[in-house]
Amino acid sequence: MSVRLSPAHSSDTSPTTFPEVKTRRSPAPRLNSQRRGVTRKRSSILLTILMGVMAVYALLPLFWLLVNSTKTQTSLFSSFGLWFSGDFALWDNIVGTLTYNDGEFLRWLANTVLYVVVGAGGATFLATLAGYGLAKFDFPGKRGVFAVVLGAVAIPGTALAVPTFLMFSQMGLTNTPWSVIIPSLISPFGLYLVWIYALESVPTEVLEAARMDGAGEFRTFFTISLRMLAPGFITVLLFTVVATWNNYFLPLIMLSQSTWYPLTVGLNSWNAQATTAGGEAIYNLVITGSFLTIVPIVGAFLFLQRFWQSGLSAGSVK
Repeated sequence: MSVRLSPAHSSDTSPTTFPEVKTRRSPAPRLNSQRRGVTRKRSSILLTILMGVMAVYALLPLFWLLVNSTKTQTSLFSSFGLWFSGDFALWDNIVGTLTYNDGEFLRWLANTVLYVVVGAGGATFLATLAGYGLAKFDFPGKRGVFAVVLGAVAIPGTALAVPTFLMFSQMGLTNTPWSVIIPSLISPFGLYLVWIYALESVPTEVLEAARMDGAGEFRTFFTISLRMLAPGFITVLLFTVVATWNNYFLPLIMLSQSTWYPLTVGLNSWNAQATTAGGEAIYNLVITGSFLTIVPIVGAFLFLQRFWQSGLSAGSVK
């Protein structure tokens, strides 16, 4: 009697192959990436438009100064302010500005440079020393110093101008360059900025290694720490230079003679001549002098800007 096995009971042990099942991927990830791309494109367009508006807002006054510095006193009020008109009188206006009233513009320029070099430079150096010391050294009363610095940052300079004038008048320092230089040596915001920057940019291990090698604190600061603090130092320097260069209220109340005027107060005195009895209106020279005043600031900014990126790498390499 023969028995036939069904395929279900077959003794064949070969692996059973199944047909390949193709699965469809959901288009959701591709759609999400496309949506993100569209969103990023829209945001980039909006940011570009916003930056363009800010650029126009910042550059339009400079363009106005440049255009009107090329005009004569007559064409200054008879033409459109945002475009050139009449004779191109830029060189004549520059010569007139530099030679007017025995060249007092050049004297005001020299006074401003003096205030910036001594005042802003000294303020940056003192802020760097103090901020580095507060960041890397512990001493009694450190929290109190921190509170004083924050309080000084919150107080505007105009609120201290009158008390400073009364104190300097009793000391006999008014109407001297020291009445402008000494207050400019104090920069609470610069000290706070260097303090915060030194906490992260100057590793304590590097200082300890230098001390173990026998380096003193001043040598460590000038040879190692100062290179690491270069971006913060340049930032504070730019802030103090711009603040001192544009300082108006303090020299106005401290100085009574035009001999020690900075450019800000001097140009304002030229502008006020038109409203005085028998005064001469020299608006073309005032505008040209204002244009010449901003050229050194723009040049200093462009010159010091390259030290930010180089300072970031110099501290880590050297």
